[in-house]
Amino acid sequence: MAGTGEAGGTRRPVALWVVTRTVLLLCVFKVFTVPGPDVTSDVSVIYQGWYEVLRTGTFPLDDITWQYPPAAALALLSPALLPFLGYTSAFFVLAFLADTVVMGLLLYAGRRPGKRLAGAWVWVAGVPLLGPTAYARYDVMVTAVAVAALLAGARRPRVLGALAAFGALLKVWPLLLLVGAPRGRRARSAGMAAAAGLAGLMVLFCATMPGALAFLTFQRERGTEIESLGALVFHAARHFGWRGQVLLNYGSVEFLGPYVPVVSTAAMALTALAFGWLLLWRVRAVEFAASTPCDAAFAALLLFTTTSRVISPQYMLWLVGLAAVCLVFRGSRMGAPARLVLAATGVTFLEFPIWFSHVVSSDWLGVLLLTVRNGLLVAATLMACRRLWQQTVSGPRARAQRPLPAQRAADTERELLAS
Repeated sequence: MAGTGEAGGTRRPVALWVVTRTVLLLCVFKVFTVPGPDVTSDVSVIYQGWYEVLRTGTFPLDDITWQYPPAAALALLSPALLPFLGYTSAFFVLAFLADTVVMGLLLYAGRRPGKRLAGAWVWVAGVPLLGPTAYARYDVMVTAVAVAALLAGARRPRVLGALAAFGALLKVWPLLLLVGAPRGRRARSAGMAAAAGLAGLMVLFCATMPGALAFLTFQRERGTEIESLGALVFHAARHFGWRGQVLLNYGSVEFLGPYVPVVSTAAMALTALAFGWLLLWRVRAVEFAASTPCDAAFAALLLFTTTSRVISPQYMLWLVGLAAVCLVFRGSRMGAPARLVLAATGVTFLEFPIWFSHVVSSDWLGVLLLTVRNGLLVAATLMACRRLWQQTVSGPRARAQRPLPAQRAADTERELLAS
């Protein structure tokens, strides 16, 4: 009977996953048309253009929009694995396969003792909430690596380190997966595996493909993207005579004009403060539960995303993936932040692509959508950090200071005798 119930519990998320992913595929293959800009053009124009350069054995050195670590070349070259399809079609199929891998990992982990299927449900719901953008960027592939790393890390810290290193060379942020590794041998194993993986892969890319480090210079020149938290300053300022522009700059739509460098610098300072808090948490944490590595990675990624100069729509996939891994663990306290992330993902689909023209023009609808989406992210970030601190720092310290039941009974007896 238990097996029947478990199978039934698995069938429901799988059935909804099949339905939603079918709709996503129909959208990216343009059977259905989503209002707003064509989100698939990044694949058919930009990615395919880079593919033509990368296949010659070099990185796109003359293209300032190339702002990705060297292993991103593997994701962009991967459609060559399906030579019977055109580049764009092959990319969408591979994005779907990466989605399938994540779903399979979450279902497998969720059926193990002490785990649950809530994580699979988060993934089922979160990806379609972003719309076709989910399959029109290679971030779903990066998220698959991150999910695999966290789920494997509970028992195999070296696998966590190796996959985090590979993920970091795909898109940097997976290095944050290491922040919650329990102290001691497991943390050292994960750290050493990550360091060895990073060093080995970087040497390999630098030795075989010119321009492996060019992304560092191009990334440094980015400004304040119009969907970021800091951009709300300029969206409001445009209604009070601010003389700036909205232009495609370094691969994203950014604000250019007076005070933009000040806001960009402030965003980087805020990110630095966020990582300072993470360091403080790491030093002060006294208790690591089974869910702590995932909870800490989720909180760290929220900090990184919310304070960034750029919050592109596909960044929400990262958060959905880590939220899903957190909720695989019954002891995780990230349920409410995960729900806020799902809500923010749905609002993101409204601001891009559906009503992106309103965001660009900074009208009331565009500003409202960004305020709600970024407000949800801020709320999720603060809540996740607070709960992580309570679970690993203040809670254990309070319990340690609380007298044991026997001691409390003895203290009560002494008080009665004294009276």
